[in-house]
Amino acid sequence: MNTHDTDYFSTCEKTGNQYAGRHVLADFWGVENMGDDAFIQKAIEDSAIKAGATILYSHYHHFGEGCGVSGVTVLAESHISIHTWPERNFAALDIFMCGDCNPDIALEHLKEVFKPLSVTRKLEQRGIVEKVASIAA
Repeated sequence: MNTHDTDYFSTCEKTGNQYAGRHVLADFWGVENMGDDAFIQKAIEDSAIKAGATILYSHYHHFGEGCGVSGVTVLAESHISIHTWPERNFAALDIFMCGDCNPDIALEHLKEVFKPLSVTRKLEQRGIVEKVASIAA
């Protein structure tokens, strides 16, 4: 069996390039509850499930009263991580997913739950393999 048949790379419809996954980087400003690790973990795990991902494990660390939270939910399809600064009402999120999972669905869920006043978002395709000409059989 060819290992490329099972590696979960996707193909971009526009360019024909293959890529390992989509990586969304999002900054949330004007968010509350960014010191509540249980609330944050549940929101992220729910967003992963909604996006079609399989949760392997989660680890969230609270830095103490009035301080932020750093955490990661590791997925079979990659990860979602967050770092928060409650004193600035700010959260930095990474949502990296491969295969059929959709990081934009996870992001939309997190926007609904965290209710940021503003969001900046960048999308990167990771592990790009340039389009290779088809070989006719």
